[in-house]
Amino acid sequence: MSYLFPTYARWNVTVKEAKGSWITDVNDTNYLDFVSGIAVCNLGHANEDVLNAVKEQLDKYWHVSNMFQQPIQEEVAQLLVENSDGEAVFFCNSGAEANEAAIKLARKHTGKTKIVTFQKSFHGRTFATMSATGQEKIHQGFGPLLETFMYLPYNEVDGLDELDDDVAAIMLEVVQGEGGVIPAEAAFIKKVAETCERIGALLIIDEVQTGIGRTGKPFAYQHYGISPDIITSAKGLGNGLPIGAMIGKAPLIETFQAGTHGSTFGGNPIAMASAKAVLSKIFAEQFLSEVVEKSEYLVSKLTEVIGNHSLVTAIRGKGLLIGIECKEETSTIINQLRDNKLLTISAGPNVIRLIPPLTVSNEEIDEAVSIIANTFASINSTIAQ
Repeated sequence: MSYLFPTYARWNVTVKEAKGSWITDVNDTNYLDFVSGIAVCNLGHANEDVLNAVKEQLDKYWHVSNMFQQPIQEEVAQLLVENSDGEAVFFCNSGAEANEAAIKLARKHTGKTKIVTFQKSFHGRTFATMSATGQEKIHQGFGPLLETFMYLPYNEVDGLDELDDDVAAIMLEVVQGEGGVIPAEAAFIKKVAETCERIGALLIIDEVQTGIGRTGKPFAYQHYGISPDIITSAKGLGNGLPIGAMIGKAPLIETFQAGTHGSTFGGNPIAMASAKAVLSKIFAEQFLSEVVEKSEYLVSKLTEVIGNHSLVTAIRGKGLLIGIECKEETSTIINQLRDNKLLTISAGPNVIRLIPPLTVSNEEIDEAVSIIANTFASINSTIAQ
């Protein structure tokens, strides 16, 4: 019997400990982790720098509320601002909360209520962010959603010309993670930015999964030469501690004054200590260059061993967020990979998503690719029989 609501389809793996790119279960079986807590543990499990920073903060204080000045919040906010197009930061506890804050800010600042998002997007599971999500399966069973969201086809520019000045914001991921690891096309992103300018809407970029070095830049939007009004972040920001952040441009500051929004645990000093250690390491130019090199290495190896496999239709992504699209549902393949001691997850029904720690070594990449190759080879053998 479990005392938990069964809201997760849990694997038959019970974690005992984790370090770097590896998870060890209670049977002392080691798994190579290409999930990273779903793009959370970007510096790997139990990173020493993060651990030491958190221990140091634990010895000082854990929580005092946001009524107090807390210099560590300013330090983390400065790192985010200096590595983005924003000028101010609101801290919260998760990606959904960061997106919720972005939606509230956009509506309050513009005085408009309509927000445009895209089909197959994922922005969270609070009522507003669930409404923003362009996936019917996320909506089912919850009754009427917020009515002011409109979903357009992703990577298509035609519908953007029909938008007018009743739109408060356009909100999107530049790589749709849950929607299938689908990178945005440059022409599409350019058109979105131009549309926001034309109709006086804010541009919100959801970087919950793609931010904090995941694609080889501090934030994935920086591949596209745009300047968003609002950027949201979470997941990799705390390397496992709960934290979210909404980063906004200077003209938005006057809209979020005292009493307009808040979070009891947002900016918690323990999470801030973790985030400071994470950002100090990941935002270094050499670190980001290594992420790009590892990405190119991983994609080239995957292309070499399964690029021509009869089940594989595409290998795509940015940085160390890679999707292997297959001709059929991938749940069985993901289970086989797990049986073979490689942890992966899906991105939609027919895409295998690879999200290793950004600290993954080439040797670990080689091992993962070998497991993938052997697993796909065994699938071929099964088909042949």
